[in-house]
Amino acid sequence: MSSSSGAISNEDDDLTLPRASINKMIKEILPTMRVANESRELILNCCTEFIHLIASEANEICNQNKKKTINADHVLKALDRLGFSDYRTDAEAVLQDCKAVADERKKKSSRLENLGIPEEELLRQQQELFAKAREEQAQAEQQQWLQLQAAAQMASMQKSSAEDDESDPEDYS
Repeated sequence: MSSSSGAISNEDDDLTLPRASINKMIKEILPTMRVANESRELILNCCTEFIHLIASEANEICNQNKKKTINADHVLKALDRLGFSDYRTDAEAVLQDCKAVADERKKKSSRLENLGIPEEELLRQQQELFAKAREEQAQAEQQQWLQLQAAAQMASMQKSSAEDDESDPEDYS
Protein backbone atom coordinates (compact mmCIF):
# COMPACT_ATOMS: atom_id res chain seq x y z
CA MET A 1 0.00 0.00 0.00
CA SER A 2 2.88 2.35 0.69
CA SER A 3 4.11 2.03 -2.90
CA SER A 4 0.77 3.13 -4.33
CA SER A 5 0.49 6.10 -1.95
CA GLY A 6 4.08 7.03 -2.86
CA ALA A 7 3.10 7.14 -6.51
CA ILE A 8 0.13 9.35 -5.73
CA SER A 9 2.26 11.80 -3.72
CA ASN A 10 4.78 11.99 -6.60
CA GLU A 11 1.96 12.86 -8.99
CA ASP A 12 0.65 15.45 -6.51
CA ASP A 13 4.13 17.02 -6.25
CA ASP A 14 4.03 17.68 -9.96
CA LEU A 15 0.64 19.40 -9.62
CA THR A 16 1.44 22.19 -7.18
CA LEU A 17 1.64 25.92 -7.50
CA PRO A 18 5.09 27.51 -7.68
CA ARG A 19 6.35 28.24 -4.18
CA ALA A 20 7.61 31.64 -5.32
CA SER A 21 4.07 32.64 -6.31
CA ILE A 22 2.67 31.60 -2.95
CA ASN A 23 5.48 33.41 -1.13
CA LYS A 24 4.82 36.56 -3.14
CA MET A 25 1.09 36.44 -2.32
CA ILE A 26 1.85 35.93 1.38
CA LYS A 27 4.21 38.92 1.34
CA GLU A 28 1.62 41.10 -0.41
CA ILE A 29 -1.15 40.14 2.01
CA LEU A 30 0.96 40.07 5.19
CA PRO A 31 3.93 42.39 4.54
CA THR A 32 4.94 42.78 8.20
CA MET A 33 4.19 39.23 9.37
CA ARG A 34 6.73 36.42 9.37
CA VAL A 35 5.29 33.10 8.21
CA ALA A 36 6.97 29.83 9.11
CA ASN A 37 8.04 27.48 6.32
CA GLU A 38 5.67 24.82 7.64
CA SER A 39 2.80 27.30 7.39
CA ARG A 40 3.85 28.27 3.87
CA GLU A 41 3.80 24.60 2.89
CA LEU A 42 0.33 24.20 4.41
CA ILE A 43 -0.94 27.26 2.52
CA LEU A 44 0.56 25.86 -0.69
CA ASN A 45 -1.16 22.51 -0.17
CA CYS A 46 -4.50 24.17 0.64
CA CYS A 47 -4.31 26.35 -2.47
CA THR A 48 -3.44 23.37 -4.64
CA GLU A 49 -6.28 21.31 -3.17
CA PHE A 50 -8.75 24.19 -3.63
CA ILE A 51 -7.79 24.57 -7.28
CA HIS A 52 -8.02 20.81 -7.81
CA LEU A 53 -11.47 20.75 -6.21
CA ILE A 54 -12.79 23.64 -8.31
CA ALA A 55 -11.25 22.25 -11.51
CA SER A 56 -12.71 18.79 -10.90
CA GLU A 57 -16.18 20.22 -10.29
CA ALA A 58 -15.90 22.51 -13.32
CA ASN A 59 -14.86 19.50 -15.40
CA GLU A 60 -17.91 17.58 -14.21
CA ILE A 61 -20.18 20.52 -15.13
CA CYS A 62 -18.45 20.73 -18.50
CA ASN A 63 -19.07 17.03 -19.14
CA GLN A 64 -22.71 17.33 -18.10
CA ASN A 65 -23.12 20.12 -20.65
CA LYS A 66 -21.47 17.85 -23.24
CA LYS A 67 -18.65 20.35 -23.76
CA LYS A 68 -14.99 19.56 -24.24
CA THR A 69 -13.49 22.77 -22.90
CA ILE A 70 -13.94 24.16 -19.41
CA ASN A 71 -14.90 27.82 -19.65
CA ALA A 72 -15.35 30.57 -17.06
CA ASP A 73 -19.05 29.83 -16.60
CA HIS A 74 -18.24 26.25 -15.63
CA VAL A 75 -15.79 27.50 -13.00
CA LEU A 76 -18.31 30.01 -11.62
CA LYS A 77 -20.97 27.29 -11.39
CA ALA A 78 -18.45 25.04 -9.65
CA LEU A 79 -17.85 27.74 -7.03
CA ASP A 80 -21.60 27.93 -6.41
CA ARG A 81 -22.06 24.13 -6.24
CA LEU A 82 -19.22 23.68 -3.78
CA GLY A 83 -20.51 26.39 -1.47
CA PHE A 84 -17.98 29.05 -2.40
CA SER A 85 -20.51 31.49 -3.86
CA ASP A 86 -18.98 34.22 -1.65
CA TYR A 87 -16.00 34.15 -4.02
CA ARG A 88 -18.13 34.49 -7.15
CA THR A 89 -18.10 38.31 -7.23
CA ASP A 90 -14.32 38.42 -6.87
CA ALA A 91 -13.92 35.71 -9.50
CA GLU A 92 -16.15 37.63 -11.93
CA ALA A 93 -14.11 40.80 -11.31
CA VAL A 94 -10.87 38.93 -12.06
CA LEU A 95 -12.47 37.48 -15.18
CA GLN A 96 -13.36 40.99 -16.40
CA ASP A 97 -9.80 42.17 -15.70
CA CYS A 98 -8.41 39.24 -17.69
CA LYS A 99 -10.72 40.02 -20.60
CA ALA A 100 -9.65 43.67 -20.53
CA VAL A 101 -5.96 42.69 -20.58
CA ALA A 102 -6.61 40.29 -23.47
CA ASP A 103 -8.42 43.04 -25.39
CA GLU A 104 -5.49 45.42 -24.85
CA ARG A 105 -3.05 42.80 -26.12
CA LYS A 106 -5.25 42.25 -29.15
CA LYS A 107 -5.30 45.99 -29.89
CA LYS A 108 -1.53 46.24 -29.56
CA SER A 109 -0.99 43.23 -31.81
CA SER A 110 -2.99 44.84 -34.60
CA ARG A 111 -0.83 47.97 -34.85
CA LEU A 112 -0.09 47.24 -38.52
CA GLU A 113 -3.79 47.35 -39.25
CA ASN A 114 -4.00 50.75 -37.59
CA LEU A 115 -1.25 52.28 -39.76
CA GLY A 116 -3.67 52.85 -42.60
CA ILE A 117 -1.24 51.39 -45.13
CA PRO A 118 -2.57 48.41 -47.06
CA GLU A 119 -0.72 45.15 -46.58
CA GLU A 120 0.14 45.04 -50.29
CA GLU A 121 1.88 48.42 -50.03
CA LEU A 122 3.83 47.30 -46.96
CA LEU A 123 4.89 44.16 -48.81
CA ARG A 124 5.99 46.23 -51.83
CA GLN A 125 8.03 48.54 -49.57
CA GLN A 126 9.62 45.54 -47.90
CA GLN A 127 10.57 44.05 -51.27
CA GLU A 128 12.12 47.37 -52.33
CA LEU A 129 14.19 47.48 -49.15
CA PHE A 130 15.35 43.90 -49.70
CA ALA A 131 16.32 44.68 -53.31
CA LYS A 132 18.23 47.79 -52.23
CA ALA A 133 20.05 45.83 -49.53
CA ARG A 134 20.99 43.09 -52.04
CA GLU A 135 22.29 45.72 -54.47
CA GLU A 136 24.38 47.41 -51.79
CA GLN A 137 25.75 44.04 -50.70
CA ALA A 138 26.68 43.16 -54.30
CA GLN A 139 28.42 46.52 -54.74
CA ALA A 140 30.36 46.04 -51.51
CA GLU A 141 31.43 42.55 -52.61
CA GLN A 142 32.45 43.87 -56.05
CA GLN A 143 34.51 46.66 -54.43
CA GLN A 144 36.16 44.13 -52.12
CA TRP A 145 36.95 41.87 -55.09
CA LEU A 146 38.51 44.77 -57.03
CA GLN A 147 40.65 45.71 -54.01
CA LEU A 148 41.83 42.11 -53.66
CA GLN A 149 42.66 41.99 -57.38
CA ALA A 150 44.60 45.26 -57.16
CA ALA A 151 46.49 44.04 -54.10
CA ALA A 152 47.33 40.73 -55.81
CA GLN A 153 48.50 42.56 -58.95
CA MET A 154 50.63 44.90 -56.85
CA ALA A 155 52.17 41.97 -54.98
CA SER A 156 52.82 40.19 -58.24
CA MET A 157 54.52 43.26 -59.71
CA GLN A 158 56.67 43.71 -56.60
CA LYS A 159 57.66 40.06 -56.67
CA SER A 160 58.55 40.19 -60.34
CA SER A 161 60.49 43.43 -59.79
CA ALA A 162 62.39 41.85 -56.92
CA GLU A 163 63.19 38.80 -59.06
CA ASP A 164 64.39 41.04 -61.89
CA ASP A 165 66.68 42.89 -59.49
CA GLU A 166 68.15 39.60 -58.25
CA SER A 167 68.64 38.15 -61.72
CA ASP A 168 70.30 41.32 -63.15
CA PRO A 169 73.96 40.94 -62.16
CA GLU A 170 75.10 44.16 -63.90
CA ASP A 171 77.29 46.27 -61.81
CA TYR A 172 76.95 50.00 -62.31
CA SER A 173 80.12 50.93 -60.49
